[in-house]
Amino acid sequence: MPHKMTITGSATGPLREYDRYVAFDMREKGSPSAPKGLKKSTFISYTVFVAKKAFNKTGLTKKSIMHEKILIQGEPTLDIPIDECPGEIGIICFQITVLPNKNDKEANESKDKKEAQQEVSATKQEEKQEPVAKEAKPVQPEVNKTSVQEKKAAPQKKQQPVQPKGTKDVVSFEDIIVPEAFLKTRPNPVKTEEVIEFVKRTGHLDKPLTIEKGTKVLKDGYRRYIVAKTLKMDNVPVVYDYQK
Repeated sequence: MPHKMTITGSATGPLREYDRYVAFDMREKGSPSAPKGLKKSTFISYTVFVAKKAFNKTGLTKKSIMHEKILIQGEPTLDIPIDECPGEIGIICFQITVLPNKNDKEANESKDKKEAQQEVSATKQEEKQEPVAKEAKPVQPEVNKTSVQEKKAAPQKKQQPVQPKGTKDVVSFEDIIVPEAFLKTRPNPVKTEEVIEFVKRTGHLDKPLTIEKGTKVLKDGYRRYIVAKTLKMDNVPVVYDYQK
């Protein structure tokens, strides 16, 4: 079975058009360390080959591809002529996804800050309207006792990794098989980035993946599969198809 590859970044060279496909170059940093006695890798260059139909669906152009951050999923190939593949590794692209840029993130963060400020101001107005609530000081010792008990129980919770609600099992990411039908689809990049931010914030996926019992073929949750691969998760939460 061919080895699957995932790379992210922007094009490092101009877009080249052929009869039924387009090609462009990308590169990634090598590993910061190497086994003793071996040379460290600096950069690895790739030449990505994408079908024109799949490329046109992304909305990318010859100019924008040099500035947009994209995610490529595919497999290496040795069957492309050298004059069409200047990169060290040629990649046949099965899935290309445009990731949100920093400006979109900053816009979302500014919205979150405004909403938080509005909530704080609303809370202050409620406190001014209800000064009687300040007399409820005797209840504080009970709250402190509860917080102390929660702190004591916290180390016990750390013994088991947190998983999303509904998880029935945890399996190795490498064991999951993705059908070709999923590889031909393009999940919404904005929603994909939202799941990535959720995992970075909480440490786990928002929902488990659905796989087939025994074969471990992916049935549902391809977006979360992409997120797990992008963040290089070793294990993922799952539910089995017959349980739904």
